[in-house]
Amino acid sequence: MRGVIMHGPGDVRVEEREHPVIVEPTDAIIKLAASCICGSDLWPYRGADEVDGAPMGHEYVGVVTEIGDAVTTVKPGDFVVGSFMASDNTCEICRAGYQSRCVHVVPMGRVGTQAEYARIPLADGTLVATPGQPDEDLIPSLLAASDVLGTGWFAAVAAEAGPGRTVAVVGDGAVGLLGILAAKQLGAERIIAMSRHADRQELARRFGATDIVDERGDAGVERVKELTDGLGAHSVIEAVGTQESMMQAIRSTRHGGHVGFVGVSHDVELPGGELFGSMVHLHGGPAPVRRFLPELIQLIWDRKIDPGVVFDLTLPLAEAAEGYRAMDERRATKVLLTV
Repeated sequence: MRGVIMHGPGDVRVEEREHPVIVEPTDAIIKLAASCICGSDLWPYRGADEVDGAPMGHEYVGVVTEIGDAVTTVKPGDFVVGSFMASDNTCEICRAGYQSRCVHVVPMGRVGTQAEYARIPLADGTLVATPGQPDEDLIPSLLAASDVLGTGWFAAVAAEAGPGRTVAVVGDGAVGLLGILAAKQLGAERIIAMSRHADRQELARRFGATDIVDERGDAGVERVKELTDGLGAHSVIEAVGTQESMMQAIRSTRHGGHVGFVGVSHDVELPGGELFGSMVHLHGGPAPVRRFLPELIQLIWDRKIDPGVVFDLTLPLAEAAEGYRAMDERRATKVLLTV
């Protein structure tokens, strides 16, 4: 089968890979209907993370073609959505709602789902079948649920977005934009999108943003405070993962407020004294997407939300390298790969 391999920074190729087979009785094999490129894939692409001949991709939807003997919740022919972290969904950590830190967790990035087929470990705890075969136009939104929608949703939940609250969102990539959608669905009264890009500002407003802040860093913090009577937002979503974005998020939060951080952290260090004085709640990390999948799939199936519009470039798998270039150069927010 064909799959995307990253050989080094800026070096992405579509090559022949071994067709996956059942290894454990808890495995399933799926034929992918679509995959995509994640903002986190750009870290190794830009040389921030080491990479050498790695299969790429961790977001996926498709049809089950084969199951192991122990799999009971999905069957061949089912259209399924899975989390970017495989989990058994039965251990104590999973039952507490943190499947991305399952005691048997398997990061799907090790599998590489920018491919024609994929082996899904721990299929019973990872895959959720849709109510039927989806219409073609629903596939992008279902794919978004695999990571960026689930991650944005977790960020909003971790930030305790809800009725009567003002939410600020640091980061206008796909996760930040879908954090806005989530905050709106959770009933936030006011949503401040921090963005400098006109196309993303437009999508932010479509998803529910009430205010746009162009400024970054300390200037962005001051602007958020101006909009909130000098107090800061009740809830802040951090969806970038840099030192600047994390401090911007913390400083934009009022005393006693909540920060939901889901940007993949790179060299972030928190100053203890400032954190102590801020009295903010910090909660985040790799999103437990599996916790939210049943609800998100139903919202999409019922056409109550349309997260798939974050995909602003669609390419065949064979042109994955162009997709990486487009996202790296900010010519695309998020690239969908047809398989």
